[in-house]
Amino acid sequence: MSSFATLIIGFEILALFALYWDPKSRPSRALWLPTIWILLVGSRMVSVWLHGSLPTEAASQAGEGNPLDRVVLTVLMLAGVIVLMCRFQRVVKVLRMNWFLLAFFGYCGASTLWSATPEIAIKRWFKAIGDVVMVLIILTDRNRAEAIKRIIARAGFILMPLSVLLIEFYPHLGRVYSVEDAILTYRGVATNKNLLGVICMLVGLGCVWLILRTLHEDRRKIRQLTALAVTLATVLWLFAVINSMTPLVCFLMGSFLMVFVKVSGRNRSSDIHIAVGSMVALAVLLFVFPEILVSAVHLVGRNSTLTGRTDLWGTLLAMDTHPWFGTGFESFWLGHRLDQLWSVYPWHPNEAHNGYLEVYLNLGWAGLALLFSLLISGYRHLIAMYRQDPEAGSLRLAYFAAALVYNFAEAGFRMLDPMWIFLLLAIIAVPSSSRSKELNPPPEVFQEFVPVGLSSEDEQVYARNH
Repeated sequence: MSSFATLIIGFEILALFALYWDPKSRPSRALWLPTIWILLVGSRMVSVWLHGSLPTEAASQAGEGNPLDRVVLTVLMLAGVIVLMCRFQRVVKVLRMNWFLLAFFGYCGASTLWSATPEIAIKRWFKAIGDVVMVLIILTDRNRAEAIKRIIARAGFILMPLSVLLIEFYPHLGRVYSVEDAILTYRGVATNKNLLGVICMLVGLGCVWLILRTLHEDRRKIRQLTALAVTLATVLWLFAVINSMTPLVCFLMGSFLMVFVKVSGRNRSSDIHIAVGSMVALAVLLFVFPEILVSAVHLVGRNSTLTGRTDLWGTLLAMDTHPWFGTGFESFWLGHRLDQLWSVYPWHPNEAHNGYLEVYLNLGWAGLALLFSLLISGYRHLIAMYRQDPEAGSLRLAYFAAALVYNFAEAGFRMLDPMWIFLLLAIIAVPSSSRSKELNPPPEVFQEFVPVGLSSEDEQVYARNH
């Protein structure tokens, strides 16, 4: 039965790609690098897939990693750097517009110097740079809109059906008994239900955006709408099965924001300020009146400690850290601290389940200040994007808002985390481009092999002659 189901799911994946295929669209072949990267960080690393199940890990092994995974990620990253070198002028323009991004990652790299395990911290920092490399490949593509569409579609068409397959027909791979909740949980292609929930949220928001975008076109593409509707239905089914409330709430909130700015039709940045301001006001209200939060948590079937998170937060804040500069990049969950925490909590936490607290533990108040500066500048960038292109801006807004809320209950500001990658996609500023260029990109040959360093006038001459 499982073999037959595998065959059916395989045909479904091929059918989704065939339905969504557009002969007029010729995306860059380099997009397969961030596609593979996102598929790996959104599911399981190569060594885990080859192993057949998640290997048990002791606290002493938490920072070792796997040699095969390091090789795979290094090859992808080096190939990505080569692609960016071929787009040198575009990459420089993007980096010049994102000083806070450079400052944040520069501080992360400097913090490896005071880590108790600098060799591990440095390795993790290079992996974090890999996230930026993949995001830059997407954002420096000649047709950014099409590149983002392809990334979302590929991730959804592959990860969503495979998750259904593993959950229903390969339970030893798609299900796991949760010590934390004392219940059977569903993880699909991911390593745990929270990661699967994040992928569902990101793909779901992308599908909602693509459906709204396709419906807005003069000639509605029924084939593409069918593929997107099937993928979105799969996302909703997975949400109902995995029972991961934080990603579900973020998905509903992000979808509402996109529909809101679409239906309003005014294309005014004030709409975004109102929406985001309402979110901030709600967060302040919950902080000032915690009994409201307790009631809301009980309403969605959780306990007032957010499934043990608040107890963990108190323990983490009481531990010996360096308040101003932290323990070093991605270094808190290593060594004696991890041994101590795993001896107290039987569900073996490896994150703070709060992105802001996670940054504080690793990078201190200085890291938090840089993170908030990055988020504020990113918000300004997405406002500028919304003014230029409301459709693209609405997706950025959805991912940005979802990340802000998600990190109150999960740690999403981390390397090799799909939430962090899509947040970077949302907040990194890019040079403005006319809508005609977005919808009518140059031929692929010109995209890939145009000489580096030409002025805009020379590029036009080169395109006419080649």
